[in-house]
Amino acid sequence: MADAWQLLLDDIEAESAVIHGVLATLDDDAWDRQSPAEGWLLRDCVVHLAETDESATAGVLGEESQRRGERQGVLTGGMLEGRTKTPGELRAWYRDSNARMLASMRPLQGDERIVWVGRAMSARSYATARLMEHWSHGLDILEAAGVEAVDTDRLKSIAHLGYITRDFAYRTHGMEPPDTPLYVELEAPSGDTWTWGPPDAPDRIYGPAGDWCRLVTQRIHPDDTALRCEGPRAREFLSIAQAFAGPPGAGRPAKGQA
Repeated sequence: MADAWQLLLDDIEAESAVIHGVLATLDDDAWDRQSPAEGWLLRDCVVHLAETDESATAGVLGEESQRRGERQGVLTGGMLEGRTKTPGELRAWYRDSNARMLASMRPLQGDERIVWVGRAMSARSYATARLMEHWSHGLDILEAAGVEAVDTDRLKSIAHLGYITRDFAYRTHGMEPPDTPLYVELEAPSGDTWTWGPPDAPDRIYGPAGDWCRLVTQRIHPDDTALRCEGPRAREFLSIAQAFAGPPGAGRPAKGQA
């Protein structure tokens, strides 16, 4: 059986390859289309992945991450620099930063501790967060490019992250997490069933894995999913779910309210 750690890195590489493939087909004008991320052009989404891959590599190697200039509003220094680059330069930046990150992670075993934004986490959690970033920001890139996303079972690690960050989501919204368990049952793209938590939990969520993963990465409004809730706190969680670090995200408006 293949090593689970290497398979996780293979998943990151596969998600990145989807993005590389789309970027290779774009006309120059497409790079300046507005993305679903407010204030970010398609090119800004690509730069975000390149910049954070560079930071992730620095974390693995125990180096200090280098900042590319000062932020202006929602744009990082790297994004401002990226707005002066050609599509070819941006493709190369993303390709090279992504390859270096994966190369830095391949020799690890998955249980090492890596410092990210001031706190230590396991290499496995570190890599799962990178997979989530490439998939979720990849959705924004694909949408801006007019390309329909195809879900795969690579979503399982992201789905798991969405489940285990339940308490974090409550606390980052200034709310006390429930002391009762949550059961989540998802239909995988392959048709398999993925479950987390006890089936007799008072709060239960069912539905497509793609909807769940879009929800916990705040790429879709709860009303626009096919997720079903049972129990007093299940719907509440869907309204605040957030698998990524940082302050509460604004989320995406429901269709018709954008």
